[in-house]
Amino acid sequence: MPNLFTDIPNELPSEIFEDILSTPNIRIERILSYGHSSPEQGWYDQDENEWVLVLSGFGVIEFDDGRVITLNKGDYLNIKAHEKHKVQATAPNETTVWLAVFYSSILN
Repeated sequence: MPNLFTDIPNELPSEIFEDILSTPNIRIERILSYGHSSPEQGWYDQDENEWVLVLSGFGVIEFDDGRVITLNKGDYLNIKAHEKHKVQATAPNETTVWLAVFYSSILN
């Protein structure tokens, strides 16, 4: 039986992005972070909407309009397509497990 909390490496030199489900209209991804943040330059500017949930650890998301939102275990957020954002920080002493659902505005 698949489980979101299995197969988590003891060391994460870089973030891990794993598709759990992918169809033409929706993509579900598990993201593993351990003290990671987005690169200094650039913002995520995605064509898809993203609904993201923190399952363990925490993540701090910064938007290009100046908003900063901290997501703790159980917190979720919907990020609209082309809403520029980046990960400012994740938990430095434990693995942050994210569940991200990417979807288009128009579902066929």
